[in-house]
Amino acid sequence: MRKKYWVNIFLFVLIVNLAGGSIANSAMQNISKPLLMPLLIGWLLYSGIRNVTKRNWIILALFFSWLGDVLLMFQEKDALFFILGLSAFLIAHLFYIVFFFIINRKEKLKLNWLLIIVVAAYYFALLTILFPTLGDMKIPVTVYGLVISTMLLFALHVASIKNREAAKWLLTGAILFVISDSVLAINKFYYPFEYSGVLIMLTYGMAQWFIVKGAILYLRNQDE
Repeated sequence: MRKKYWVNIFLFVLIVNLAGGSIANSAMQNISKPLLMPLLIGWLLYSGIRNVTKRNWIILALFFSWLGDVLLMFQEKDALFFILGLSAFLIAHLFYIVFFFIINRKEKLKLNWLLIIVVAAYYFALLTILFPTLGDMKIPVTVYGLVISTMLLFALHVASIKNREAAKWLLTGAILFVISDSVLAINKFYYPFEYSGVLIMLTYGMAQWFIVKGAILYLRNQDE
């Protein structure tokens, strides 16, 4: 299947999911949501990337994201599914951290203390908002926040690599992912608001697409 077909089908499925969320149609959401990550995995597999090892870090992240998607579909039936879904996404972020770390090491990027301060400020600001309402979820959310902040930190450093096109997609994807997770946390633990699910899925879906697009651009350049 050509690249444009994978992307077009992914965007169509994402639109179906967002439409389902906006009109509270659970069938549209439940059918479309589990299809999103497999479509991106298919795109990666047929992208022609020769560096299979680096590509597979992204595939693993997408697989655990898919697992998280499926588990969170059942969170209203049992709170355990939220914990399991959170764990799956935490593992997904760990694989993204590995991928971004590999890029940082390959490009010989040095830690930027200004970026560390910015990410630390985001992390502590979010925890300050959420902590009073977390209850038994204080430790899981604290750990999860630390992991996504680490992912964001390595992604922000990628902005300075020579392949500017890949950097743009990767960085934007990572930022959107953090926005999606932050909105989810605020909606669940601090202040539920209307259409939060649509916003979460929009930023999440675009985040994953952008990261995959950036990874393909970067790894293809490495193959040359």
